[in-house]
Amino acid sequence: MYLLIPGRHQLLTNFQQTYLTKLLNTPLQELKDIYGRAVTTPGKIEAVIFAVTSANHSNTRRNPLPFYLRAISIESMAASLPVPVYIYGIDDVGSLDSFAGYTIKRIKHESDGMFDCRPANTLVVCSTPVLRLYESLGFTILPAELKDINNWEHHATMPWDLVEHIARVPHWEEDDFVKQEMHRTAYEVWKKYKLGQKVKQLFNDTMISSDGDLTETRDYNVYVRQMDDIAGLKYRETAAYLQPGRIGDIGCAVGSWIKLVTKDARLRESDVYGIEVSRHLFEICKQRKENGEFAHPFVFFAQKNAVTGLVFDPHSMNTIHTSSLTHEIESYGSREDLLQFIKNRYDELVPGGVWVNRDVVGPYNKQQQVYMLLNREDGNNEDPYKTFAERELLSQYLQQLSTYARFLRFERDFRAAEGYQLSYTTVVAEGHTYLQLSLQDAAEFLSRKDYTDNWQSEMHETFCFWDFDEWQEQLRSAGFKIHPQSYVTTNQWIVENRWKDKVSLFVPEDGILKPYAYPVTHMVLVGIKE
Repeated sequence: MYLLIPGRHQLLTNFQQTYLTKLLNTPLQELKDIYGRAVTTPGKIEAVIFAVTSANHSNTRRNPLPFYLRAISIESMAASLPVPVYIYGIDDVGSLDSFAGYTIKRIKHESDGMFDCRPANTLVVCSTPVLRLYESLGFTILPAELKDINNWEHHATMPWDLVEHIARVPHWEEDDFVKQEMHRTAYEVWKKYKLGQKVKQLFNDTMISSDGDLTETRDYNVYVRQMDDIAGLKYRETAAYLQPGRIGDIGCAVGSWIKLVTKDARLRESDVYGIEVSRHLFEICKQRKENGEFAHPFVFFAQKNAVTGLVFDPHSMNTIHTSSLTHEIESYGSREDLLQFIKNRYDELVPGGVWVNRDVVGPYNKQQQVYMLLNREDGNNEDPYKTFAERELLSQYLQQLSTYARFLRFERDFRAAEGYQLSYTTVVAEGHTYLQLSLQDAAEFLSRKDYTDNWQSEMHETFCFWDFDEWQEQLRSAGFKIHPQSYVTTNQWIVENRWKDKVSLFVPEDGILKPYAYPVTHMVLVGIKE
């Protein structure tokens, strides 16, 4: 007979150790299940199996600890138990009604068939709603901390409650409640690896979701392809500014830009550090390194948030590169977050080091009113506000809309969750119907109108909050000198393939509307630490 204990096991409590010891020293027929019924399964406990779920996740609010640290704590505690303890990592597969069955199969596979857990040979110890999944498979459930299943009342501190407590208190190592409830082995691991500090940082991070992502509406398959496709262009635009030595790529996505760094003979002896906050993208980076996709081995990846603090040692980096990142900080965080991000990069550079920031940028004269003429013949104009439960169906529908209808949808969706209201008026002049609006809002639409694959995600983002002069002013305020070859430009491919014959801009002059140039699309802004 086996005991199966599924859970994320971010820490262990004294109750868990006491409870397990009692179970292993009590005849099975004297044990009670979650309904107070006597256990009828014959035999005796021969082994305890810890199924550590979300084993492939770490450095997020929901899973701050990597699997190996969780396993260390369990293994240390197991030394006091009278039967052998086995630990198996179960990867996260999202919300799955059959997750209990998946866990059982993973254990059988990982143990090479040594453990084939079935209701006849396994008791499950669980005190969270996850127990319903095992109960549906016929397993007997032992209650652990659970007092009353009808209202999910517990008579002992739950491990996750203790994690949240640690995130709140100022000095967790000295906290009486922590010392009373936390098992010694977990306490030692948390203290040794400074996990309390990590948990505090993760819980205080309002930009990132509990699973470690900026947005939950991004199609990563599309995103990865886009990052790979544009990597060459990004590298050509930034390579001339890079200084050899220690090179950091913050927001490295899937490592596409870093692959080109490692192939650059001028930088062949440089150490390259990729920083990515998104758990999904970070996992891809690690896999690519295992695949040998980088030209030399001195490439190191870490999952960190560069807004909440430094990600490199102070005064340690020769080059820091960011691409298409800073606007996301403004979009998903706040202006204060962005200003702190700028300061953090200054603090990380050696004297003479450079921060190369390639990103979208707002137009000059953002508040100028322009007249926008939109093509109404290049697609459907019926019901631009139709909703879809699936991202793919929404994307297909948006692609069928005319440019004018897509603007109507954009006007409704653009940063609506953030409380923004795009303002425009309809003006009839010279036989045409124009939309009068600020150049900033027109540029926001132009920059986003074709991003239909990730429309829901893109609608949270703002590109045009600062123009190029304002960007330079903010870097100077943080201490940077601006590289004289920094520049702002309009991508002519975008003009020819996405804007021409679809959107035209005009301004009134001498009583008539005259064509107005398309706005800039992106900048390469290089700050030098003097």
